[in-house]
Amino acid sequence: MKLAPQSIPYRALQKVAGIVVVLFFVVNDSGWGFPAAAGAVGAILLVAGAYELAYYRRFEYELTDDTLDIRSGVISRREREIPYRRIQNVDVSRSVIQRAIGVAAVDLETAGGSSTEGSIRFVTPEQATRLQREVQRRKSASSPAEGSDAPAGSTGPVEEDLFAISPRELALVGALSFDGRLIGLLVFAGSGSVPVLSGFLPDASALALSAVAVVAVGALFLVSWAIGAAVSFSNYYGFRLSRAGDELRYERGLFRRYSGSIPTEKVQTLTVSDNPAKRALGYATLSIETAGYAPGQGGEYGSEAAVPIARVGRVYELAHEIESFGEPSFRRPPRRIRWRYAVRYALVVAVLVGVAFAIDWYVTADLPWYAPTALLLAVPPAAHLKWKHRGYWLGEDHLATRNGFWSRSVRVVPYYRIQNVIDSRTVFQRRWSVATVIADTAGTGSLVGSDAAAVDFDVDEVVELEAALGDRLQQAIRDRRESTTSFEWFDDSRDADREGDHGKTDEKRVDVPDDGVVRPDLSTTGRDYSEPAERVDTGEYAVDRFPSDAPVPHRSEMGRDDTEDGEDTENSEDGDDTEDGDDTEDGDDTEDSEGGDDADDGSER
Repeated sequence: MKLAPQSIPYRALQKVAGIVVVLFFVVNDSGWGFPAAAGAVGAILLVAGAYELAYYRRFEYELTDDTLDIRSGVISRREREIPYRRIQNVDVSRSVIQRAIGVAAVDLETAGGSSTEGSIRFVTPEQATRLQREVQRRKSASSPAEGSDAPAGSTGPVEEDLFAISPRELALVGALSFDGRLIGLLVFAGSGSVPVLSGFLPDASALALSAVAVVAVGALFLVSWAIGAAVSFSNYYGFRLSRAGDELRYERGLFRRYSGSIPTEKVQTLTVSDNPAKRALGYATLSIETAGYAPGQGGEYGSEAAVPIARVGRVYELAHEIESFGEPSFRRPPRRIRWRYAVRYALVVAVLVGVAFAIDWYVTADLPWYAPTALLLAVPPAAHLKWKHRGYWLGEDHLATRNGFWSRSVRVVPYYRIQNVIDSRTVFQRRWSVATVIADTAGTGSLVGSDAAAVDFDVDEVVELEAALGDRLQQAIRDRRESTTSFEWFDDSRDADREGDHGKTDEKRVDVPDDGVVRPDLSTTGRDYSEPAERVDTGEYAVDRFPSDAPVPHRSEMGRDDTEDGEDTENSEDGDDTEDGDDTEDGDDTEDSEGGDDADDGSER
């Protein structure tokens, strides 16, 4: 199968658009004039178009019985065979321009990958959707646990809608999506204007400077909120979640449209997140972390939002459909740890006071540099809230952890998904005799420290928790192995049921001893197994001429003359055949053949 023909000019423009613009202005301003600049641009576009035409002709992808094969390359050829069972996601994305010209990009993700395993750029939207569904169908058919009950000629599992974002919820996604990291970016971007503005600051009064500072901080928060709202609105416009067989399918995006799948058997961690505004309104977000990388996620590293925003009850209802983990009841850290948080926040206030004092000294203005000390009043409640929103819960089959106040996350991890249990203790934690237990999984979120963690618990409790997680991990692995390899003996009651269903049972039934070991019946053979079998020395090793499963005479019978009935034996000497017909009872003469001559025995018995 080939790429879409309209991908040739699009790929060419993608590669050289920036170079063409820069080259045009450089050549035009250097005195060569507009014709030379246009000629240079045309030559580059011609070369890029020729290369993309060759790429289009040499790019092929094929769906075989077991793999998806991709062959590409103009100068150096590359062939990839991706087994269906290793493919985790087949994601389709379309930007505004791609939708206008009728092409789509297909990305293939495999388990554990931090980048795209294979890309097909670009095919028509119909081809992309067909490829996405066909790969999933063949992947399900290759699994021994699936596809066996599917009717012949089935095109795939039935798709069931689970969640579709409403206009009100989409507006809430934008309004409640505040990202504090944008404040730091804006401060860094606007730091270049500080030297310019500093020349005007000494002439201003302290009250005016304070008012400017308050307005600037408010503007930073407002701009950060506006940017976060616009990004969230664009990402989750038209969001829809559905279930098809053992996978979740989603569609989202305004300017760049994404559609992909989340295999439920690849789920590593479920995360329910919120912030104070969402908690006040009763909303939350559900994210699913898998072992692969989801395109378009930016810094999320494989965490895909299954529900961008919904009522808390609805979020937990969908979470329980993916992993049935019960109702968590969290155990909090020791109360004394609140003093640690209070000291930490007090140090932050001290740093702010120092910065305000430095600014007052630098601009030589009578600023109220001591104003940040008022934040000390918020230190005790902040320390209490931080302690209150931390904890862990050990369920029957899952571990749940909770951390954060401004951005609270509840992470649920099945025991069998835990790869490693880590006991972490910083210098400051050791001073307070506390530690952190981290449940490391195969999800790529562990690369940025987003694993489930029980933070700031007593050392003795951490040791017990670490041992408990190790034991439950081993038990969960044993249970999963038994569920896939277990078997049972058929008892008489089940045989009776089969007799009632079919009218008769098998005529020959094997009686199973109490110890469960079925032994072979050797009474039908004529060999005496108390005597060793005759062995023949071949010069290298002994060979059993009469295996234990072959009927052979007793050793006492081996000494008898096998030729007493006048049987003929064939002997080969020097490569010639000889027929020996001698009579063993009458002692008649025989004629032997020597040198290849044949002799016949004319004597009679």
